[in-house]
Amino acid sequence: MLWVTAGCTALVVLGGGALYYRLNSNLTTFDRDAVSKDRPEAAAPDSQGRTPVNVLLIGSDSRGNGNNDLGGGGDGGARSDTAILLHVYADHKHAVGISIPRDSLVTVPSCKLPNGKWTKEQTNAMFNSAFSVGDTEQGNPACTQNAVEKLTNLRVDHTIVVDFNGFASMTKAVGGVEVCLPNDIHEGDLNPNLGHKGKLLFAKGKQKVEGQAALDYVRVRHGIGDGSDIGRTKRQQAFLSSLIKEVKSRGMDPTTLLPLADAATKSLTVDPDLGSAAKLLDFTMSLKDVNLHDVKFLTAPWRYEGPRVALVHPDVDQLWAALKADRTIDGQDASAPVDPSAAPTTPAAEATPTPTAAPDPKAAEVKVSVLNSTGETGLGSKAAETVKGAGYTVTTVGNAAGKARTSTVVEYGAGERGSAEAVAKLFPGATVQPGARGISVVLGHDFAAANPATAGSAPGAAGTPAPLPSSVSGTARSADDDPCANVSYG
Repeated sequence: MLWVTAGCTALVVLGGGALYYRLNSNLTTFDRDAVSKDRPEAAAPDSQGRTPVNVLLIGSDSRGNGNNDLGGGGDGGARSDTAILLHVYADHKHAVGISIPRDSLVTVPSCKLPNGKWTKEQTNAMFNSAFSVGDTEQGNPACTQNAVEKLTNLRVDHTIVVDFNGFASMTKAVGGVEVCLPNDIHEGDLNPNLGHKGKLLFAKGKQKVEGQAALDYVRVRHGIGDGSDIGRTKRQQAFLSSLIKEVKSRGMDPTTLLPLADAATKSLTVDPDLGSAAKLLDFTMSLKDVNLHDVKFLTAPWRYEGPRVALVHPDVDQLWAALKADRTIDGQDASAPVDPSAAPTTPAAEATPTPTAAPDPKAAEVKVSVLNSTGETGLGSKAAETVKGAGYTVTTVGNAAGKARTSTVVEYGAGERGSAEAVAKLFPGATVQPGARGISVVLGHDFAAANPATAGSAPGAAGTPAPLPSSVSGTARSADDDPCANVSYG
């Protein structure tokens, strides 16, 4: 968006009417009628009339538009191996990009096919399958937008799709982007089917890349860390950070910005509300005051589930709730007016991190019942997601018999004390004690007090979301971070 803004602004300044018309004709939009009618409400303006904006950024591997020569596609159609939900806060001085892992298991809602019919909702589907619905070279950005809204309960205001060809062209237009690798990368790492090591593609350390090399950098995943898409996502976040720095450092240089804007718009597919250079300009000019340090990137909380990825609850729910409330990842209210005379405030305390990995290598074999003794609705489901998020198997979610408990207790049967103690670590302050059979988490008022956003809240009631756990906020990178930091996983 910064690229297109800068280019369009330069055109306006130069009075380049013909070039401005060219940018308009470059842009492609998708069908407005393909966007779900069942959508979250748009964000309301704050007390100063400012509104947060959510932008869905999709990287497409479509084979069309010359992408096949750059490695696009495989079996026809198009896939979205990169998706970032960019939340621009109401103050338009902060932004955070949330990467959604492509293999995440989500619900893909009903989506429109090219023939005008609508699909049935799919549960437990891979996230990137939404973009492939309809099996066309252009992909289905509206379906991915529908899936993101279903997942997050956030209104997606704009969606932008960029393909391989456009990505490569834009990196050339800025003269390359600085990246970093923790070790040497060879052809066989980019293409494991090659069968041998191949020639050196990237040497260990910092270097500048553009065009095909830039594309190879953001696509490679084997030969680094655990070879996962999660590690690749970290490098994509680092790449975008470096790219933002590169563009901002060039200021308003038309010799760079005009080719950049032309390259960008040729490869962009956008929602109808961004379907002209004028609309892009109007929107993106509002981002000009975002500081590099206040642009953050992180990955939605996740864990492995076999060969796929499960999103971790309640961490991911707290993340979406924080964005909906327009709170930054360190717990600050981005919509609050700034009082220059006010003394600095201490950031909100971090909640106890929710484990994202099972404490027991055989956790899935441990069966756990979750029982709510408090009488407050919603707590059992929330606690069950915490237990499942740590890899355990939840067999029952219900209400506990008898009087309400002050503190949460984990009860266990014969020979199960060790597993009970491991489960109890998920609930700070919980105690363990013998029970009848199996393992049961009996929720007390301490759990209700620690989860005020869920406990006793009427549907739609306003409330401040709980602070994000350090397992989320502690993993974010800023756009001004060192390009060699946090570029692999495992």
